Amino acid sequence: MLDPQDATVRRFAAACRRRDGAALEAVLGDDAVATCDGGGLVPAPGSVRGAAAVARLVIGIVAARAGAELTVESVNGRAGLALRHASRAVAVIGAETAGARITTLWIVLNPAKLTAWHRG
Repeated sequence: MLDPQDATVRRFAAACRRRDGAALEAVLGDDAVATCDGGGLVPAPGSVRGAAAVARLVIGIVAARAGAELTVESVNGRAGLALRHASRAVAVIGAETAGARITTLWIVLNPAKLTAWHRG
């Protein structure tokens, strides 16, 4: 049996893959917050608040990387997401949940912080 965090992140990942904004919003808490780290090397909006705004942000990140693979992986010891294009990590997303909803996302886009996530 999956732990609740893992199950929630997997539902979130499935909605991301489909680019389904309504399904993403359903998994996000109403006051969800996403904080992006671009390290000044890639465009990043800083913090975004609210389920609809966070869903749009995440869809934008995934859609901007056509052909990228989104996988559920351990991020800081908890279920999170890794987005890779041609085996190179382009985003890693840590998640905090409350029950069956995601309350906080930490989105790392900074290439300097993603090298350990590259495959092959």
